[in-house]
Amino acid sequence: MRGVETRIQEIRHRIFREVARMAYHTEWPVDKRIEALPYKIIPGEVGSFRNDVFLERAVVSERLRLAMGLPYRGAANPAPVSDHIEEADKPETYYTPPLINIIKFACNGCAEKKVFVTDGCQGCMAHPCMEVCPKGAISLEKTSRKSVIDQDKCIKCGQCANVCAYHAIIIQERPCAAACGMDAIHTDENGKADIDYEKCVSCGMCLVNCPFGAIADKSQIFQVIRAIQTGERVYAAVAPAFVGQFGPKVTPGKLRAAMKQLGFADVFEVAIGADLCAVQEAEDFIAEVPEKLPFMGTSCCPAWSMMAKKLFPEYANCISMALTPMTLTARLIKSQHEKAKVVFIGPCAAKKLEAMRSDIRSDVDFVLTFEEMAGIFDAKHVDLENIEEDPTGVNDASADGRNFAVAGGVAKSVVNVIKELYPDREIKVVNAEGLKDCRKMMTLAKAGKYNGYLLEGMACPGGCVAGAGTMQPIKKSQGAVNLYASKAGHANSNETEYVKELNKLVE
Repeated sequence: MRGVETRIQEIRHRIFREVARMAYHTEWPVDKRIEALPYKIIPGEVGSFRNDVFLERAVVSERLRLAMGLPYRGAANPAPVSDHIEEADKPETYYTPPLINIIKFACNGCAEKKVFVTDGCQGCMAHPCMEVCPKGAISLEKTSRKSVIDQDKCIKCGQCANVCAYHAIIIQERPCAAACGMDAIHTDENGKADIDYEKCVSCGMCLVNCPFGAIADKSQIFQVIRAIQTGERVYAAVAPAFVGQFGPKVTPGKLRAAMKQLGFADVFEVAIGADLCAVQEAEDFIAEVPEKLPFMGTSCCPAWSMMAKKLFPEYANCISMALTPMTLTARLIKSQHEKAKVVFIGPCAAKKLEAMRSDIRSDVDFVLTFEEMAGIFDAKHVDLENIEEDPTGVNDASADGRNFAVAGGVAKSVVNVIKELYPDREIKVVNAEGLKDCRKMMTLAKAGKYNGYLLEGMACPGGCVAGAGTMQPIKKSQGAVNLYASKAGHANSNETEYVKELNKLVE
């Protein structure tokens, strides 16, 4: 749950901070420093989070490796944490899949799905649970007259839970699997959670929903800092969902100043790329729907678009081929600044997967989440709230471009562009949040229910502000984005100064 500082968040933040410190303090040998970190993060002889302090350090060790962009080793490993640490500086290491990993010895081995009776059962006379069970799996305990479920007969349909007047029967699902809209998580031979990477789209919802902190993704914190240190001109492309992520007092001007203090050459809002994406999608929709395509899905969410193409391959061409806001912004930066390196900073784990693609790697050099960026600020003791604002470099983004971060915002932006350019054209829209609902939307589209429609898919319920790399409550973030968007100099995406650059960027 974003906005709640649990023990899992505490560990994640400490790991990101320590990895950033390793990158900054070049006088300390990285291999020796990383060997000491599990003992610094988990001090003493008694476990703070789990019963076994050695297990805690083993989990932290694998998290540190992943945060360095190194591969997960698969089991509690006797090899040093620094094993092959020199590989961290190579793109083929930190961009090598899988990006999201289950640390098996941290996994609780939760049951995939279980229906059971709690102490809340009153042993009522009606016992509707027994009456509705299609398999006769429920009986009454002779003495207490309370319900008992025979797990060998139970098919986990949940009908008994639905009819219990006391809500005494609960359906318990493995949290990571319940959060996965791709049904990509199953149980391995040891009872631990396992990811089917043929299905996974790296949305990261499993990562933020595991109560044991057993799931982690690779990071590029170390590599971004080292690029700045070596004199590269590194530009930050900050996603529209950034507003409020670093605290209510951290204005865009303060964030820009803080980024420059870290050594970034400049900061660009990805909302300018969102405007370009909206214009490109609007033009594509007018040109292709319904004459060439029955409907068109938006392109900006990589997890949604990958899901649609994986599960509905016959409709893959119905997902817009427009470049994403991240890619368009990166291309714009590189067209204006020779030899620039671009780091996308956003809410999304799936953007790391998008950046792995060979046709994107030349545009986007690194991807960081807001949570990882917070670790860098922490490592350098940057006082975000009290830093003097940087008044320069305010990007000419529209309100619609900034609202890309909120569910419904992408479709609204595209529709508004079409209304401006083709006022007689009526556009029907349907949108879905979360991959499970996105699948339902595509199923209905396949059945012909949405012919002529623009489909907006968002892998994260609530939109980008609910991404796996965010830190604030979703509703609060939505409000902050809406307020910031209302202050934009333009209402619609096609009104910005960057529109004239679109054709050059998509060639």
